Amino acid sequence: MGVDLRQVVAGILTITMFVMLGQMIKRDHFDSVEEKLPGASDDARFDDSKLEAKSLVSLSRRNKGPWKEESQELKQCWRRPTSDLVEDSKGFVTFSLTNGPEFHISQIAAAVVVAKYLGATLVLPDIRGSKPGDRRSFGEIYDVDKFVRSLDGIVRVAKEPPSGISARNLAVVKVPNTVTEEYIVDHVEPKFKSKRNIRLATYFSSVNMKKPSQKSDLDSTSCLAMFGTLELQPEVHEVVDSMVERLRTLSRKSDGQFLAVDLRVDMLEKKNCQGTKSCFGAQEISEFLQKIGIDKDTTIYLTESRWDSSLNALKKFFPKTYTKEGIMPVDKKSKFLDAEDSAYEKVIDYYICSQSDIFVPAISGLFYANVAGNRIASGRTQILVPANIEGSSASAANYISTYVSKKNHLAYSCFC
Repeated sequence: MGVDLRQVVAGILTITMFVMLGQMIKRDHFDSVEEKLPGASDDARFDDSKLEAKSLVSLSRRNKGPWKEESQELKQCWRRPTSDLVEDSKGFVTFSLTNGPEFHISQIAAAVVVAKYLGATLVLPDIRGSKPGDRRSFGEIYDVDKFVRSLDGIVRVAKEPPSGISARNLAVVKVPNTVTEEYIVDHVEPKFKSKRNIRLATYFSSVNMKKPSQKSDLDSTSCLAMFGTLELQPEVHEVVDSMVERLRTLSRKSDGQFLAVDLRVDMLEKKNCQGTKSCFGAQEISEFLQKIGIDKDTTIYLTESRWDSSLNALKKFFPKTYTKEGIMPVDKKSKFLDAEDSAYEKVIDYYICSQSDIFVPAISGLFYANVAGNRIASGRTQILVPANIEGSSASAANYISTYVSKKNHLAYSCFC
């Protein structure tokens, strides 16, 4: 009996198709295996007691750790302050921005609120570093035109101090970062009426940014000043954007998502980090991230500017860990990384931490508090506060910042 060659070829093709189909099914099966988040831990410290809101954390599309889709950006629930400007200014309010962007926000808010209440002209501040002589113009960091436009019809802004103002005819007034109408009436207005020109020195009675218990007529002005006036000037903005894009490019295995950790070696050596457990080193952060399910291929950005040997403990398990030195465009390093002061470095850290998919504050304080505020306003609520976790695993849901889980951040009084 003869063999039909066409039937043989058809049979071979059929068998080949079944083999290929079987391989595809097998590969799909392994690719779709879920990596489950480990069980919860009872050890959660840092800024409050154990946290709840487990629904705030979910796996990414690639199931590579406790990533979370961005929440819907909140809408402002405050109204633009009403305008009651008169033709002539009653005097001038001067001040400086100091210590870094996390302080700038509160300093701007206090100055705008005071100037608004007094009917005074606000003089554009300069920016001063921690060392004597470290001084920059406002426009070197922030967008001057944006700042002036945002306050149009609410507070007059002078780009330069008027001639004739000197230290002798300026009354220096200390104000808290959360200045109230009562404080202005009791401590600021009398000196303003006497001198007509005042210089504000903002002090911080607390480093937390919790929502106030009482509402005030000045709340709208404060919200506008904190969340609607400061924007990076174009060149700085471009550097931040290029670094964020670089981090996302390095994060292909996690859908372009990256994690930022505020970890500065010099801060870990200071006294406020040696007392209560409010700071965590590289080894502790590495262990924390592993135990909450962060994958070893995750791209991590550190706020430390240059690599320090103490960070090796983190890079050992998370090899894709970078500082500014590793991802900043080469042609920008001389200006933004090798400057005599650290003003640019602090600003870059602040805005990258505000844009990362997950933010982990290894150091408690105002940087953490104000980055949290920016993230809440933009819907990036994945803020995981570290802790020493007993056992081999824990649910990331237990470490969501209480600023988010309890909605007690000042930002929630401005956005809803």
